[in-house]
Amino acid sequence: MASRIRSWLTDWTVVGPLIAVLALVLTWGRKLPLVVVLLVALCLAAAVLAAVHHAEVVAHRVGEPFGSLVLAVAVTIIEVGLIVTLMIGGDAKTASLARDTVFAAVMITCNGILGLSLLVGAWRHRVAVFNAEGTGGALATVATLSTLSLVLPTFTTSRPGPEFSPAQLAFAGVASLVLYGLFVAMQTVRHRDYFLPVKQGTEEHADPPKASAAWLSLLLLLVALFAVVGDAKVVSPAIEDGVSKAGFPQAVVGVVIALLVLLPETIAALRAATRDRIQTSLNLALGSAMASIGLTIPVIALASVWLPGTLVLGLGSTHLVLLALTVITGVLTVVPGRATLLQGGVHLALFASFLFLAVNP
Repeated sequence: MASRIRSWLTDWTVVGPLIAVLALVLTWGRKLPLVVVLLVALCLAAAVLAAVHHAEVVAHRVGEPFGSLVLAVAVTIIEVGLIVTLMIGGDAKTASLARDTVFAAVMITCNGILGLSLLVGAWRHRVAVFNAEGTGGALATVATLSTLSLVLPTFTTSRPGPEFSPAQLAFAGVASLVLYGLFVAMQTVRHRDYFLPVKQGTEEHADPPKASAAWLSLLLLLVALFAVVGDAKVVSPAIEDGVSKAGFPQAVVGVVIALLVLLPETIAALRAATRDRIQTSLNLALGSAMASIGLTIPVIALASVWLPGTLVLGLGSTHLVLLALTVITGVLTVVPGRATLLQGGVHLALFASFLFLAVNP
């Protein structure tokens, strides 16, 4: 028993998240020198890798698509809490924080993670194969949620500017939550087989971990994700300074932080793609996009009762074009249920366009 405890305490997947949380507690709200920022960044990287490990342990225990759902929902809940906290204590610059964060998450997941997964899967296995039924339903839900929450505010007339009226915001929040709940029910119960890998990877032959190990990994996963989001916030002032000195727009800060927060999903999706489990990768990508909208907008709608200032949700013309092109390209990618290097390259080109236009609008 004693040797097991010593082994547990020296395991990097346990120690890493705890050290990352300790770094968060010691540095939160303080102005940090560059050396300390770099140390926090190393702790953040350790927490990301630990989160991926524990997510895979939980996924092996509960099976797909529950494993992908756990990681996507867990990181989104923590991310939503961070957004609300920043908006409560922020100034006029935070009016578009929710919009920028959600849109960045959509572009990162639907083009970056999805494109990388297809590229890796097709490179290693010639053709990436997945279930068109489940992936198509997920993409349709993401497109609908994005339009309701990010596109319509640009064209409504009840309020000046790209804003919802209180009634419109309440409707968008309820609709987003209902759609997300309906999708989760279809994914996990009624049509679960639509979201299972077409090809079973070699890790399926290993015995699943014990229930106690899975619960411990779930707890450590939440700790690791909390550390990832918190440490990303700690290093954000250094990122803001770097962005300002480089002459980039302020929105680039949100993109960088979103990239850091979504690292666990990115690494988990790539590892699944190398094992020819493309469906798991797509579940992670589209599930993260859906959770980011379906959970963020309802919480923001509720929090807007006491949040100061305005809430800008509508996208500008450039981002509207990128979102429309992402949806059209996604449909053409998903419908055949098979993808080659070309489809992965197209989505990565869209992702690169998003990053370039964020820096040079």
